[in-house]
Amino acid sequence: MRVHLGSDHAGLDLKNHLVSWLTEHGYEPVDHGPFVFDALDDYPVFCLRAARGVATDRAAGLDSLGVVVGGSGNGEQMAANKVEGIRCALVWSEATAKLAREHNDAQVVSVGGRMHTLAEMTHFVELFLAEPFSGDERHLRRIGMLGDYERTHELPALPESAVGLGPDA
Repeated sequence: MRVHLGSDHAGLDLKNHLVSWLTEHGYEPVDHGPFVFDALDDYPVFCLRAARGVATDRAAGLDSLGVVVGGSGNGEQMAANKVEGIRCALVWSEATAKLAREHNDAQVVSVGGRMHTLAEMTHFVELFLAEPFSGDERHLRRIGMLGDYERTHELPALPESAVGLGPDA
């Protein structure tokens, strides 16, 4: 499996560690940078490229996922989610790493380099990469709603139980 990586200066050490770890574990890492420490670098430059690499690979039928890394992982997640068709999840625990794949079929994971130990973050990435999507109908339906909104910008229909309630009434 190909794994695209991108980070900012705060995630550089973890990204570099992951490139080696992925290679040692039979993955094909694709490093989108940064390649040197620059405290003023901009995470969108690298994270958008990593997410686009995943989207391009998957559109070509390749088995590909991605990892973006920053200080908190928040901005990196936001950047990756701007790439059409990409669902990027911020993970901070074993459960969120697994559920990102199992329930949401996320193709990219974001981790905070300043939030956890190197071992913890590597473990989260390992869990994410190993977890299959369940394919359950409810998850497919929800992911479909997200994809439809991304394409059409039309909100999904309200469920019967909500009709006449709230601001859409």
